[in-house]
Amino acid sequence: MGVGRRMKKQGPPEALSEEHFAKLKRKAGLPVDDVPTEAPNKKKRKTAEPAPKASGAGTKKTAPKANRNSNGVKATPAPKQNGKAPKSKAKKPVREPESDEELSDGLGDGFSGSELDNDEFSGLDDNEVEGLGDDFLGSDDSVFDSDVEGQNERRAMFSDDEDDSDAEETLNAANIVGLSRKLDEQKAREEAEAQAELEEAALQTNIDRPHVLDDEEEDDLALKTKALLAPDLQLLRTRITDTIRVLDDFANLAEEGRSRAEYTSQLLKDICAYYGYSEYLAEKLLNLFQPREAFAFFEANETARPVVIRTNTLRTHRRDLAQALINRGVTLEPVGKWSKVGLQIFDSNVPLGATPEYLAGHYILQAASSFLPVMALGPQEGERVLDMAAAPGGKTTHMAAMMKNTGCVFANDPSKARAKGLIGNVHRLGARNVIVCNYDAREFPRVIGGFDRVLLDAPCSGTGVIAKDPSVKTNKDEKDFMVLPHTQKQLLLAAIDSVNHASKTGGYLVYSTCSVTVEENEQVVQYALNKRPNVKLVSTELPFGKEGFTSYMGKKFDPSLRLTRRYYPHTYNVDGFFVAKFHKIGPTPANLVRDKPVQTNAAPEAGEQVVDKTPIVADEDVPENARQDDDFGGFDDEEDAEYMERAKRSAMRRRGLDPKALEKPKTNGQAKEKKGEGKAKNKKKT
Repeated sequence: MGVGRRMKKQGPPEALSEEHFAKLKRKAGLPVDDVPTEAPNKKKRKTAEPAPKASGAGTKKTAPKANRNSNGVKATPAPKQNGKAPKSKAKKPVREPESDEELSDGLGDGFSGSELDNDEFSGLDDNEVEGLGDDFLGSDDSVFDSDVEGQNERRAMFSDDEDDSDAEETLNAANIVGLSRKLDEQKAREEAEAQAELEEAALQTNIDRPHVLDDEEEDDLALKTKALLAPDLQLLRTRITDTIRVLDDFANLAEEGRSRAEYTSQLLKDICAYYGYSEYLAEKLLNLFQPREAFAFFEANETARPVVIRTNTLRTHRRDLAQALINRGVTLEPVGKWSKVGLQIFDSNVPLGATPEYLAGHYILQAASSFLPVMALGPQEGERVLDMAAAPGGKTTHMAAMMKNTGCVFANDPSKARAKGLIGNVHRLGARNVIVCNYDAREFPRVIGGFDRVLLDAPCSGTGVIAKDPSVKTNKDEKDFMVLPHTQKQLLLAAIDSVNHASKTGGYLVYSTCSVTVEENEQVVQYALNKRPNVKLVSTELPFGKEGFTSYMGKKFDPSLRLTRRYYPHTYNVDGFFVAKFHKIGPTPANLVRDKPVQTNAAPEAGEQVVDKTPIVADEDVPENARQDDDFGGFDDEEDAEYMERAKRSAMRRRGLDPKALEKPKTNGQAKEKKGEGKAKNKKKT
C-alpha cells in the first residue's frame, strides 16, 4: 500500500519524547477527581463507537477519529472511561497544548503496558465504569459529540414558542389546567396591550385635530374666483371624511370656538359640490341620517342597483327559467331567501329584453324593491283587488300570478300613454283576470268600490331611485314637496274608502312610495290615521326593513308607525322604498266623505271667482221672454255649415282625395234647399 493522503499532507508523526511520558506519569499519580478534562469539541462526529467496559492494564484502546485543528494536527481526545464529574479544580479552563509533542497522533499505542498500569484509569473498578453517565463516550447510548445547545434542540419536538418544560411534562389534567391558565394570562396581556395602543392612537388623534373650516373670511372676489374654478374632488372627499370624523366625536376633535352647526353647514356645501345635489334636497336627505350613514347613502346613490327579474309563475318555474337563461350565457343567482320568484343578474351575453323567454312572458324586468308592496298586500285567490296606479304592470301581474289568474284585478292608471305599456305586459305575461281602466284614482270610490284589497303605489318625488334618475338631484324643490304630499293624501283617503271592511278574507290596504322623505311617507300615513279613524296600521310581515319614524325634527307621530318599513340603498342594496299596511275595521263615517261640495248662500269672499253652476236646459223649455233676455243667443246654421264644409275638405286632402269631387252634388242639394227656403218665406209673407 502506498502512503495515505493524510501522511502526504502532514507527514509522519514525531517521536514521543521523555517529557511526554513524564507528564503521563504525573497525571496517573493525581487523584481521579483532579484529572483535568478536555474542552468539549465543537464539531459533530459522524460516527461514534461504544467503548468496552474492561479496565485491565494491558487492554489496548482504539482512539476514535478526532477533529482536525486549523494547523492540520489532530487533537487528543478525552479518555473514555472517566465518568465522574470534576470538582472545584476541574472548573479551571482547559490548558491548551504548548507544543506538538503534547498532541496525540491517534495512530498507535505509543506507550508500553507498564505505563498503562500506572495511569489514571487503573484505579477504576467495574462498578465505577458501569456508572458512567450519558455525557461520556463510554456510555451505552448513542453518542453525540456536539455542544449542549444542539442536544437540547433535538430533545423537544414542539414548536419554538414552547419551552422545554412543556415538552418534558406528561399530559394530564393538572397540565391542562396550567396551560389554560397560561393561555388566559397571555390573552389578557394581549388585550391590555391592544387597549393601550388604542388609547395611544386616540390620544394621537386628539392631538392631530383635522382642520376643516377656514380661518379667515374670504372676500367676494376670492369667492367668485373659487366658484368659477372646477372643484377638486379629491380635496372635497377628504374634507367630507374629516368633517364626518369630527361630527362623530365632536367633543374631542372639534376646533376651539367652532360650533356643530358650522361643521354641518360645511359638510352640506361639500356634499352639494361633490355629488351635485341642490342645497334644499341635500339638506332634507342629510337630516334623515347620522352624518356617517348619510355619507353612505349619498355614496350608494352613485352606483346602480343590481338588475333583477321576476319569474312569471303563470308560465314557468324559477328553476326552469334559471336553467334556460344559464344556457344562454346569463350569470345569475336568487335575489335572496325572502323572495321565491326573484333572480339577480350579474352578467349576460344577450339582451334581457329580447330573449325568447322574455317574449314568451316567462319573466319581467322588475326592481327587487317592487316585490315588497305586493308581498305585504298578499292577495288571495278569488278576491277583488284594485291597483290604483298600475303602469307599467309589474305589481299588477305579480298580484295576478299570486292569485293564479282567479278573482279580478282592476288595474287603473290615469295616463293613457302609460296604460298602453300596461296592456302589453298584461297580455305578454298571460294575466287573464286583469281589467285595465283609465280614471283619476281620486274618483275611484264613486266609480267602483268594495274591494277586498287595494294597492296604492303613489306617485312620488323619486328620492329613493336617484341611482336610476340622477335628475332628481336638482329638479326637486320646495314646491314639489308641498304638491306631492297633498296628492298622496287625497289618493290614500280614496283608497281607504274603496276597501270593503266587511270582507271575509281582506279589508287591507298597502301604501308605498319610492321615496325616503318623511313628508311623503310618515306624514301622509299620520294624516290618514287622523282623518279615517276606521283604519289602523298592522304589521307588513316583511322579513327585513327598518322601522318607520315615530318622531322627526320635533314632530311626533303615532307609535304604530313602527310597523311601517323603510328600505335604503346603502343597507339592503335595493331602491329606497317605504311600505305601510292598513286594516280597515269599520265603515267610513258619512260626515267624513264629501263627494260634492256643500252649497251655501253665504256671500263670496273677496277675490273668489263666482261660478254659475245652473244646469243648461233645452230652448223649447224656456219661455220666449226669457229667451230674448238671454245673453247666450241662438246658433247660425249657415255659418256652421260653412265651417263644416271646410273641415271636410281638409280631411279629404289629408287622405289624398280630391275635395272637388263632392262639390256638384252638394251644390244641387244646396240649390234645392235654397228654393225650398224661398218658397217658405213667400208663404209666410202672404
